[in-house]
Amino acid sequence: MINIAVLGHGVVGSGVVEVIETNQEYIAKNVGDNVYVKRILDLRDFDVPYADKFTKDYADILNDPEISIVVEVMGGINPAYDFSKAALRHQKSVVTSNKELVAAKGAKLLRLAKENNVNYYFEASVGGGIPIIRPLHSCLAANQIDEIAGILNGTSNFILTKMISEQMPFEDALKMAQALGYAEKNPTADVDGHDACRKICILASLAYGKHIYPDSVPTQGIGEITLEDVDYAESNDCVIKLIGRVKKVDEQGHVLCMVSPALLHKQSQLAGISDVFNGILVRGNATGDVVFYGRGAGKLPTASAVVADVIDVAKAKGTTAALTWEDDGVNYVVDYRNTRCDYYIRLSACDTDKQQAVKEIQKQFGEVRYLSRPKQPENELAFVVNDMLERDLLEKEQILSAENIYLVNKIRILNY
Repeated sequence: MINIAVLGHGVVGSGVVEVIETNQEYIAKNVGDNVYVKRILDLRDFDVPYADKFTKDYADILNDPEISIVVEVMGGINPAYDFSKAALRHQKSVVTSNKELVAAKGAKLLRLAKENNVNYYFEASVGGGIPIIRPLHSCLAANQIDEIAGILNGTSNFILTKMISEQMPFEDALKMAQALGYAEKNPTADVDGHDACRKICILASLAYGKHIYPDSVPTQGIGEITLEDVDYAESNDCVIKLIGRVKKVDEQGHVLCMVSPALLHKQSQLAGISDVFNGILVRGNATGDVVFYGRGAGKLPTASAVVADVIDVAKAKGTTAALTWEDDGVNYVVDYRNTRCDYYIRLSACDTDKQQAVKEIQKQFGEVRYLSRPKQPENELAFVVNDMLERDLLEKEQILSAENIYLVNKIRILNY
C-alpha cells in the first residue's frame, strides 16, 4: 500500500481524490501496488464520503511514517513552500501543480529532494493536463532545445478567440470568461500575462538548466489589444495570440525570454489553437518542431497530470537525476531591446497631414507594407516592418511622436 496525503481540497485537490478513487484499479495495475489517500489537509470542513481523512494539522501528515508522497495543490508560495520543504526533509516525495511556487522556488526544492533521495515532480504546473515536463526531461533529452513557445493561458486565449471569431470587444469577452468560470473575479494574473510568465520560466529553467525568475522576464498582457488590431492582423493573414517564449542565445546559458501578444501567421501550428486550449511548441535540433496540445487547466485534466506524477514517484527507485536546474543567482535573461523582430505598428496622425506622415514613416523605416481594415480612419496608418532592432524602434517612436505621429499599438510578428 502506498499512502499519500493531499494538501488542499480545492478544485485540483478534490479532483486528485476523485481520479484516484475512480481509476483505483487501473492505477494499482500501473504502479504494482494500491495507492491510497490517507490524509487531506484543509482548514475548511467538507460534507463528503471521505470526511474522516481530513486534518487541520500538518503535523499529522509530516509525522506519519506510512505517508510517502505529499500532493501539494494549495497554490501560492506560503505556506506551500514551507510545507513542501518539511515533507522533503522528512523523506517524503512531493508532487505539485503549483506553478507560482515552482517558478519561484523550484531549484531549491529540487535540490532538497535530491539531498533526501526523494522526488519533487510538477508536471501539472505548466500545461495542466498537457504532458510537457516529462517529455522535456526524458523523451526530448537527446535534443538541443533551441526554442520553446506557447499559448500558456486558457483565459487569455478564450478572450482573444472571441475577439477574433466574433468581433467581441475585450471587455465583453472578459466578462463572458468570468461568467463561464474561465477567469477569476480579479483576472490580472491571466490577462496581464503573469500566469504565462511563470509557466515559461519553468520550461526555460528545465530546458536550459538555469533558474529563470519571473521578475526578470518582460511580460505584457492582452489588455491593450483592440478589435482594430484584430482586423489589421487579419489583413496580414495573421491572428493575435498571447505567447510565452524562450530562445537560447549562447552557450553560457543566456536566453531571450518574454511574454507578449504576437501576430502569428495562420499557417502556424499555434495559430489554430482556440478557446481555453493551450499549445506548446518545442523546437529541437533533431526533432524540429513538436507541438503539445490540450486543455491547460480544469479540475480533472490537471488532476490527471498530478496523479500521473504520483504514479511515477511511486514507481521510482530513488531520486530522478534528470529533473533539475541550478540557481546560481545570475540573471540569464538578455535585454529584449537588443534583439530583432518583425513588427506590426499602428500609428495615429490626427494632428498631421497624412501625406506628410507617410513621408516621415518612410524616412524612419524605409519602404514598409501597409495594412488596412474596414472603416479605417483617414489619419490612421498601420504597417509591417521587418527585422527591426527593438531599441531602434523605440527611438523611432520618439522621433515620430515629436512630429505629432503617435504610436497606438505595436505587436511582434513571430514565426512558429
